[in-house]
Amino acid sequence: MLKTLRSAFKVKDIRRRIFYVFLMLIIIRIGSNIPIPGVDRDFLHGILEGSQEASALANMFSGGALAQSAIFALSINPYITSSIIMQLLTIAIPKLEEMQKDGEEGRKKIAAITRYVTIGLALFESTAMAIGFGNRGWIKEIDATKIIVVVVALTAGSAFLMWVGERINEKGIGNGISIVLAINIVSRIPSDLYVLYENFIKTKTIAKGTLAALIIIAIILLVVVLVLILNGALRKIPVQYSKKMQGRKMVGGQSSHIPLKINTAGVIPIIFASSIMSFPSIIMQMLNKSEGTGIGAHILAAMNSNNWFNRNNMWYTFGLLFYVILVVFFAYFYTSITFNPMEVADNMKKQGGFIPGIRPGKPTVEFLTKILNYVIFIGAAGLAIVAIIPFFFNGMFGANVSFGGTSLIIVVGVVLDTIKQMESMMLVRNYKGFLND
Repeated sequence: MLKTLRSAFKVKDIRRRIFYVFLMLIIIRIGSNIPIPGVDRDFLHGILEGSQEASALANMFSGGALAQSAIFALSINPYITSSIIMQLLTIAIPKLEEMQKDGEEGRKKIAAITRYVTIGLALFESTAMAIGFGNRGWIKEIDATKIIVVVVALTAGSAFLMWVGERINEKGIGNGISIVLAINIVSRIPSDLYVLYENFIKTKTIAKGTLAALIIIAIILLVVVLVLILNGALRKIPVQYSKKMQGRKMVGGQSSHIPLKINTAGVIPIIFASSIMSFPSIIMQMLNKSEGTGIGAHILAAMNSNNWFNRNNMWYTFGLLFYVILVVFFAYFYTSITFNPMEVADNMKKQGGFIPGIRPGKPTVEFLTKILNYVIFIGAAGLAIVAIIPFFFNGMFGANVSFGGTSLIIVVGVVLDTIKQMESMMLVRNYKGFLND
């Protein structure tokens, strides 16, 4: 990776793109510290302390801007949500499916619709926040004008980040939206490491502090290794193409493969599962309702990830079972939308391809479905393990950090994708140089 970076900086065009990305990242971090006019900056910080994983994820995705009531508090969450909604609608609405298959022009139209949906979601989320939290003291001397100012500031901040992401796609390197998300996550890691230092190292003797530091480093490295394995693991299904006459030449006959990623759905299952688990508590927080003392209060407590693996009350950890079920369910659900075995089998048949030992048509569809179900389950299990490790240490030892498996999957994926894009750009440049010679 370091060799790739050194080589990239030697190329003027790539160096200019890297500097452009750095400039955009500086702007993002500045905006993440500019407060929304007329709000109590400490209010949301108090609300988010001890909150559920989805609230912690929202704050982490915003780089701490949510807890600081900054103008980038919504971050690019509305854009991520709108992209997922558009993916779902593309399957459900034939017209959108036609647009997607209509080449570059169709993709531009879908991108434009995604932007409008993003603005709509940002308006909805910012209005809900302004009214829900504003009535509880977030907005000082609340009135209609101040609510409008907060809504406009939050919506404009989210729209600006969406614009930054698109500009990085155009003038920088890597996927702009992913890079914006990754830098926000990375910006939270130093403060989390300092929390670990204060809780487990600072107050201990040299021997105990050193041992604690080594254990913390080992756990972080273990999670990183698991993420790398999960992110890079593939199941390659061999495909053989039959020979056929094309004009006077015999073409085809080559071998290829269908790469099935073990973690086919990425972090989408974790985000969906966390959102569903925390939705009831977030609604109650916004309505300023107490949880009560009945069975409903115990259910809400069990759905809160901060209560899992708590040595004082391990009973609430049963909520983790529901969380794992949701992760597995959404892994299957999201993959079924993005990968269609029947479509893959039809494309293979049209191109004269077949899986050795499997007849084209229905047998190929059944084989692909069987392999896909197996791969999804392995990926979902690995994803659940990576997500559970931080829950265990937060609950058992009070680690109280926001970064974990989810954030590391995103950061590692973004870094690997960006490095691959750098390598491909340098490869294209070398080919051009060879042709010019």
